[in-house]
Amino acid sequence: MTSLEAWDTVWRRNQHLVAGLLRSEPALRVLFVEPATDPLHAGLGAGRPRRGRGLRSHEGDSIRDGALWLLEPTKWLPRRVDRSVDERWARQVVRAARGLGMGDPVLWVNDPRGAMLVEATTWRSLYDVTDDWTLADRPPAETARIEAQEDVLLSRCDEVVVCSPALARSKGASRAVTLIPNGVDAAAYSAAHPRPGDLPDAPVALYAGTLHGDRLDVALCARVAETLAGRGQLVLLGPDALEAAQRSALEDAGVVLLGARPSVEVPAYLQHADVLVVPHVVTPFTDSLDPIKLYEYQAAGRPVVSTPVAGFRDAVDDLVTVASGPSFAAAVVERATTAGASETGPGPGGDRERMALIDWSRRVDQMSVVLTRLRTGGSG
Repeated sequence: MTSLEAWDTVWRRNQHLVAGLLRSEPALRVLFVEPATDPLHAGLGAGRPRRGRGLRSHEGDSIRDGALWLLEPTKWLPRRVDRSVDERWARQVVRAARGLGMGDPVLWVNDPRGAMLVEATTWRSLYDVTDDWTLADRPPAETARIEAQEDVLLSRCDEVVVCSPALARSKGASRAVTLIPNGVDAAAYSAAHPRPGDLPDAPVALYAGTLHGDRLDVALCARVAETLAGRGQLVLLGPDALEAAQRSALEDAGVVLLGARPSVEVPAYLQHADVLVVPHVVTPFTDSLDPIKLYEYQAAGRPVVSTPVAGFRDAVDDLVTVASGPSFAAAVVERATTAGASETGPGPGGDRERMALIDWSRRVDQMSVVLTRLRTGGSG
């Protein structure tokens, strides 16, 4: 698998699906290709330069020894200087697979750069589309590169899986696709968790997810924090991918940035929030998504205030309020300061029967069907 995220303690779709498949299929082995490190970019910014960890076996997560291998390459120079960076990346992946005895593997592409492997090998291939990066705000050269990669993936992959109805419409316009939405770890939300010690005592409006300008409306977050001042706090929980100026704007407005927490700890934060918020920008890019936080927020059973983004705007749920503009901050303040944790009580929430239907185990079963078609040469 070529992944858009590293294998770490913050689990997203890729890890839930791969781990579930490895646990259910005793003979399965996976090479999980993580994003390359970029020492030069890190050195020019606020990061700490380091080379990639290369190929290594992963232990833990209830996955049998030797079943999961991780590959973290190194990107030494930018594409504008090194025109062959992607070709060398593809050769490194092929060498790693062959070194592990994977002579004819199934190629699972999440990072569009996997198009290089589709072109370089005869491996049966699956394109799992979780974000429409062709719609993201990127420099023209980067957008053109992503569009070219997607053209290869949509035309040449044997199977295409999408996570949202919007992606099913756009990517399925010219070929067959399979819709496999995101899910939730229902078991993690089925029990009450103690209040995290670093969660502020004041009424809390909590956002859980990666902090990124493609999704997060920074100006709206600042407005919410300023409106809450003296009555509560806006807390952002998740990996920080913000630009320095965006981070400073949030901190100046009084937003509490907690940073990332392991996924096993996140249910406790959600259960003890007074209101869960989704201050996302509404763009063609965000409209292509199937937010994992929709499933997690509903499993937590807490009040939710969201901008009119995909998933939340169509949710049939009395706990979900959809608002935009000035009314968003007002709705957050109202739910945070008048409802509070006493409205439903901190602890397990959501419809248990419905949660079972959208548990990640169901998504693993759906993906297993697609992978079986690939292995046996069946058609979707």
